Amino acid sequence: MHYLTILTDDIPAVHQAIQTEFRLGELVQIAPLTDTSPDVATLLVSGGTIQLPFDWSDNLPPVLLPRPLPFSPENLLSVVFMRLDNWEKAYEYARHGGAPHGGARHGGDNPLLTDAIDLTNRLQAGVLQVAPARPIDGTSTFDTYQRWHNRAVALHYGNLETDAAKDDVAEAYQLALRYAPDAECRAYTTKQYATLLLDTGQLTEANNVLAMVNVPELSSASGLLDYRYELLAVQYAVWLQQLVIPYDASLLEQTKTALWHVLEYYEARQRPIQVGLLLVDSAQVANFTNSFAEALGYISRALTIFRDEDVPELLANAQYRKGVLLYTWAQNGNPQFYRPAMEAYQAALKVFTQQNAPAIFAEIQHHLGVIFAEIPDEVKKKSIWAAVSSSSFQQAMAYFNREEFPYEYATICNHYANALTKYPPAAKSDNYAKAIGYYRDALRVRTADTYPYERALTILNYLESGWYVGEDDPQNQRALYNDMVRKASEVRLLVADEALLREADQHLQRLGELII
Repeated sequence: MHYLTILTDDIPAVHQAIQTEFRLGELVQIAPLTDTSPDVATLLVSGGTIQLPFDWSDNLPPVLLPRPLPFSPENLLSVVFMRLDNWEKAYEYARHGGAPHGGARHGGDNPLLTDAIDLTNRLQAGVLQVAPARPIDGTSTFDTYQRWHNRAVALHYGNLETDAAKDDVAEAYQLALRYAPDAECRAYTTKQYATLLLDTGQLTEANNVLAMVNVPELSSASGLLDYRYELLAVQYAVWLQQLVIPYDASLLEQTKTALWHVLEYYEARQRPIQVGLLLVDSAQVANFTNSFAEALGYISRALTIFRDEDVPELLANAQYRKGVLLYTWAQNGNPQFYRPAMEAYQAALKVFTQQNAPAIFAEIQHHLGVIFAEIPDEVKKKSIWAAVSSSSFQQAMAYFNREEFPYEYATICNHYANALTKYPPAAKSDNYAKAIGYYRDALRVRTADTYPYERALTILNYLESGWYVGEDDPQNQRALYNDMVRKASEVRLLVADEALLREADQHLQRLGELII
């Protein structure tokens, strides 16, 4: 099986270089320039130089090697072994300029190539490293551009002895873009810079950076059409992050169209992992439009791909996303989907444990707490489900505490209180009184100034539970009554939603009919 193709106008010279290494020819295919179109796994040897196409598929960290790289057996073998993940031989050929193990040398040392290979290897292996020094500003040559780009990549992705300042990473990317000698270089650095901005939540800045790329220039240049799709893959991810309730219909449609184009592009190039990831995102977008069956179809395809490709973490993430989808579906009046949601979440927990993924673990426990309280089952099993539900909520709150995650904490308190009202009656405690306590905890976070709508919803839940609290002490009864009146009256100051206001008024009317 060939793992690498070299297209060349000098087959004898390339063949001779490859034959110096025992059985290397079994891994490398040599073909004339006219035989096939270059792809990301291809090297070109033409006009006395080794041409290294940009690795748009991210098979390796996005470090740039010197360009042009003069053809010599040593330089060629160094790059070939790097692409074949044999770093020891890649180093030897680049560093010593000759055949390993004392063989005759035919070239000089190549420190620029050695440094680039070393940086690539360290990034891939997560090895501790020192950030490359600031380059000396020069002209818009590939060398100046390469140095700034590689510094940016090292600061962005590297396991550094000292954490890089955010401004230093941005400066390096911006200077790489300034010195980029052509459209291809600008596009490649833009992809990395926009990815950084996306990952750090700087969505407006990411949109601005992507907008600066001259897409017509790229698409009109020979061989550059693929780059438009690679940039579109980052762009749709930015738009996806910007979709919040209530969803902007235009942005949603724009995101769906971009996602579909990128999906077709990756499918045509037989890149299954990327296809699977895009299908997971497609499911999320379909969920936004309440197309639950369509979303489930996308997730099911992604699960099949990740199983076939044997990538357990991606498989677990898809199971998690499937659980979210089914949980949402069940919450929208389809309780039959609670059980498959539970099964998907439990499959995800085989990878996302409390030790290695505490945030995801806690979020799954939060949803399982709701599911165990709501799942349809025979009455005699409800007490078991209640105990498991309560334990899940407690595990969720152990991570999402009030001090560090107030919003999440309040949401879990509200859902836990709702669940308590659905548990079978407890022998030694009042579930409704406990629910009132958790609603109050949620309301301490959901203030009128910060979360008025969420506060109104929690107040209405609190009022509903208040009617069922088993309180015999007259003084406590009066205190609860007064608090319910105050909270029911407050709803009108929080929201303008007619349905919520009617519900609050109904509570006030019932309260007014009581004699306390």
